Amino acid sequence: MAQQTILIVEDERSLVDILTYNLEKEGFEVISATDGQQGLQRARSRMPDLILLDLMLPVMEGLEVCRQLRADPSTQQLPILMLTAKTEEIDEVVGFRMGADDYVAKPFKVKPLIQRIKSLLRRSQPEARTDGDKVVVHGLEMDRWRHRARLNGEELTLTRTEFSLLWALARQPGRAYNRQELMDAALGKDALSLERTIDVHVKSLRQKLGGHAQLIETVRGVGYRFREGFPSAETAGSLVN
Repeated sequence: MAQQTILIVEDERSLVDILTYNLEKEGFEVISATDGQQGLQRARSRMPDLILLDLMLPVMEGLEVCRQLRADPSTQQLPILMLTAKTEEIDEVVGFRMGADDYVAKPFKVKPLIQRIKSLLRRSQPEARTDGDKVVVHGLEMDRWRHRARLNGEELTLTRTEFSLLWALARQPGRAYNRQELMDAALGKDALSLERTIDVHVKSLRQKLGGHAQLIETVRGVGYRFREGFPSAETAGSLVN
């Protein structure tokens, strides 16, 4: 297998050195950038297999780098794992809405981070196409092979994690999934994440669904499910958006 390349966009030099050392020990090629503009240029010129992107960067902040990468067809599928010192849920939601695939708050342990990198890389590998690669339900059309999702004919811009999460839910409308099951489906069984991470992904996904956020229902005390039928007047008011 060809050596995979990780781009680290981080202005803290000591952290870059630590991550570079440990990633190279795991067999990765590592390149780095110390500001957002330089990181954007290197992502476009080198096309790494994954980007570790700090949120707080000089010249251009990480959210803008992420937004521009997702807006460019040549880089929109690159896996992005965002690093940040911010820990508020709203920061995670913004990061996911901009297109981050995963989110790690500083300080973090290096070994679990590397496991998340490997998990994200595995999820980004193409799979063999099967007859079960499409879902059509309640105006939602998903094509897993092409990584495309449309709602009432309009394209949805989803990260890999959001796509996997929505795919798992939409395949079995009405089935209640607990958070661990959704973590396994969206992040992989070896993902090292807190269960609240799923809540953050769902919140971001609902925002992208806009007026159709009620397609994802909260099952109190359990987790989430994709709406099985159209809501009645009695139940519509109880849906959590």
